[in-house]
Amino acid sequence: MRVLVTGATGFIGRSLAARLVNEEGTAVTALIREHHAHRTLPDSLEANRSKINFIYADLRDFQQTKLAVWEVQPDIIFHLAAAGVSDPFLPVNTALDHNLFGTLNLLRAAFEGGAEAPRPQQLIIGRTPGEYSGMNHYAASKAAAWQFCRMYARTQGWPLIGVMIFQAYGPDQPEQRLLPSAMRAALAGQDFPMTVGRQKRDWIHLIDVVEGLLAIQKAGLAPGTTVDLGSGELHTVASVVHRVYMLAGGKGRPLFGAVPSRPGEVAAQQADVYRTQALTDWKSTVSLEDGLSQVLESLRL
Repeated sequence: MRVLVTGATGFIGRSLAARLVNEEGTAVTALIREHHAHRTLPDSLEANRSKINFIYADLRDFQQTKLAVWEVQPDIIFHLAAAGVSDPFLPVNTALDHNLFGTLNLLRAAFEGGAEAPRPQQLIIGRTPGEYSGMNHYAASKAAAWQFCRMYARTQGWPLIGVMIFQAYGPDQPEQRLLPSAMRAALAGQDFPMTVGRQKRDWIHLIDVVEGLLAIQKAGLAPGTTVDLGSGELHTVASVVHRVYMLAGGKGRPLFGAVPSRPGEVAAQQADVYRTQALTDWKSTVSLEDGLSQVLESLRL
């Protein structure tokens, strides 16, 4: 089984690639951009360098993408590359180039070209619940990309599966994200300026995200299906940051309301975990309390 992972240096992609090398009979290829060839790879990739094949391509370039996909001839593609996860109000052209046109280039490289095309058995696309409201360039460009995926799945029968990944967190998450920033401040005994934090989110640990992706890949879902990955439980952003400070036991505190809220914030985002379990026989296993404790412990080391 040949598996190609795009966005393999990202928070979820690198953990998925490292997990896949332990799947018996699986050959893993990480598609990364050329500039990563001259940088230190994330620890999880570096530790598995001898077990992972690396191929360099920029999804914004169709010819590069086509050559990479045709060289790998993947049976399964996990498409996790995206721009704007940490900066959802990035320039609109950047969002479209990476998230819409990059996705379209990958689809065309995989399925166009007649009998000679690689024709993977599945192409699994990471999605964001922000697509439902589309209140920033990141979410809107991801929503546009999925509309094309759904169109191709319905009209061409391309085996495209969406994975709606809710509020993912875990070790080695980019420092500019909410939880890593709050955790580092809490461990340092510093105050943490933030929004009021009333919005409710469905928090899912990285371990569960990766295992959920594997369960979806093995579930044999119909083209065009989207499956949610979440815990099914809602917690406000404020309550989670408050819990981080309680677990850290430091002297600082969160300063709720010190930072203005982002425009268009949705009040609540919750995964349909009952549908997910019915379709895949998978559910999350890491509680929020345990997950937060694990991440804090990893930062203490």
